[in-house]
Amino acid sequence: MYYNELGKTGKKVSAIGLGCENLDGKPYQQVSEVINTAIDSGINIFDVFMPGREIRENIAKAVGNRRDQVMIQGHIGSTDVNQQYDISRDLPTVNKYFEDMLHIFGYIDFGMMFFIDTEKDYQDVFETEFIDYVVRLKEKGDIRHIGFSSHNPVTAAKVINTGIPEMMMFSINPAFDMLPSEESIFDHMDTDMGVKLYRGLDPKRAELYRICSAKQAGITVMKSLGGGKLISKEHTPFAQPLTVPQCIHYALTRPSVGSVMIGAQTIEEVESAVSYFDLDEEKKDYSQVISTMRNDFQGNCVYCGHCQPCPSEIDIAAVNKYLDIARLTPGQVPASIRSHYNGLLHKGDECIGCKSCEERCPFGVPVVKNMEEAERIFGDPASA
Repeated sequence: MYYNELGKTGKKVSAIGLGCENLDGKPYQQVSEVINTAIDSGINIFDVFMPGREIRENIAKAVGNRRDQVMIQGHIGSTDVNQQYDISRDLPTVNKYFEDMLHIFGYIDFGMMFFIDTEKDYQDVFETEFIDYVVRLKEKGDIRHIGFSSHNPVTAAKVINTGIPEMMMFSINPAFDMLPSEESIFDHMDTDMGVKLYRGLDPKRAELYRICSAKQAGITVMKSLGGGKLISKEHTPFAQPLTVPQCIHYALTRPSVGSVMIGAQTIEEVESAVSYFDLDEEKKDYSQVISTMRNDFQGNCVYCGHCQPCPSEIDIAAVNKYLDIARLTPGQVPASIRSHYNGLLHKGDECIGCKSCEERCPFGVPVVKNMEEAERIFGDPASA
């Protein structure tokens, strides 16, 4: 393991960190094995964005008297109202969930303002009492450093430029870095995520990395594997899939990156991730892979919008987006993706089967079938 300075925080974080989402819902023994293997391997930063009490308690119990050996990245505004992952800016709700985390872990090393992607997200944080609450948490010592999470380079740069956060958690991988900044990464986590990508680094992402370097804002990385798409032979946008070490290496070579948070739910997955440090440079090299692109997108949604308008006002692209992600892990839909789907105003069950969308689709996407499949997979937890 090797360690990097995380911006101006003064903390050195392991180059590979542990994203703990995949431990949610797992038995304590499994959580304990993964957590302790990670610590024994030199991993000293854990991301705990999950709002559930059980997973937080299991992680804290597994860490035990080794708390001083790890740094917790805990999120402010992550809640599980209606038993699913939600974003909240309502201070009583935010306080309830964050105070619970403080009670369990004692203190939080990096207090992350959760999911600031849009202008509205920015306003709801920085033009309300939310930011005052976060600053008070640091003043009291409940959090040691202020950070935030984002997937949008323009919004992220605006947050960094406030001068308040010392670090951020950001989505970084070769495909996302080629994505035009006006596009949402969630609209490209599908079977052909490279179709609309540029061949060079998006200027806004390049600017964000420069701003982080100039402001000494450290970065921890999420989605380094693109939800598993980049390492999948079937789903990669490139001529061949990247390997996990290549994805890790790409992220670590971005400016200001301190740690790449790898999700792991078994001892073997932790050991596989840290084996990165035993590889030679040739096996880490990603340049030849990302110099290629693939465009066989017939039958797959590329979210071009030709299908709109829908008489039922369904956001067809969004439903297809979440369906494609769910298909990658059948039977194990990420709770956050389920939450995004159930947050849509109009969902797949409202499709009337008129097929006007299919008539307009230039790629032959079976939209009606996809709407039915999405509803079968996701449903609505509130009505279950």
